[in-house]
Amino acid sequence: MAAPDEGLRFDCGRICLDLLATCGKAGELLTGPEQLRHWLTGSGAVPPGTELDGVNGRWVARFRGLREVVRRVVHAELSGGEAVIDLDLLNATAAAAGPPAVEAVRGPDGALTPRLARPADRAALLATVARDAVDLLTDHAVRDRLRRCEGAHCRLLFLDTSRGRRRRWCSSGVCGNRARVARHRRRAADRGGGAAGGAGAAGPEGAPPSEARGAGEAEVTRGAGREPDAGLEPDARREPDARREPGATLEPEG
Repeated sequence: MAAPDEGLRFDCGRICLDLLATCGKAGELLTGPEQLRHWLTGSGAVPPGTELDGVNGRWVARFRGLREVVRRVVHAELSGGEAVIDLDLLNATAAAAGPPAVEAVRGPDGALTPRLARPADRAALLATVARDAVDLLTDHAVRDRLRRCEGAHCRLLFLDTSRGRRRRWCSSGVCGNRARVARHRRRAADRGGGAAGGAGAAGPEGAPPSEARGAGEAEVTRGAGREPDAGLEPDARREPDARREPGATLEPEG
């Protein structure tokens, strides 16, 4: 059985983007309460060590619902469109509850550490993620750093905080390394094709053609990290949104 953190990513730069990364080309990662508990802690939505015994299937469904709302709003903004109904849902979720109350307590080593003042509340945690998405989309300086991974078949979103804003991939060790490997293979194929088409031609100073053309080729980075299990793939099969009343919540309580 896979570990609850298998494939979860916590390096997208925002809590709401980490939530988007829980579903993509590799499938659903929030498959049950255990996975959601790990995500809530790993993303920083709750302090480390928080008791999350109340998390159940209803929680999972609500966080998946919020994820799709955030996904549609962010994609609409990136493509220059509008997602009016989804934006209403996002705003309603953000305003539904206040942030979880956190208090400072002494840890075993005597240092102050954060702890939720009350048991984790689903509405408050949903509101935390929704407010993070609202803050991201309305802070233009931050919004301008929002990027799509350039890796083949990867649509993961991340904040580019690199110097010069030149980051291209969600992970240099995964998508970046794949791109370098593909580039290396294309160059090798081009060299092989050239040698076949010009057999017997000598390179500079009489060197064999393969040596002349192979000089200066860069090594491809080895030891790529493990395959990311989450991307950001728009759901092409999604039916047009049904009309919802403005201010409606993600799901009726009950």
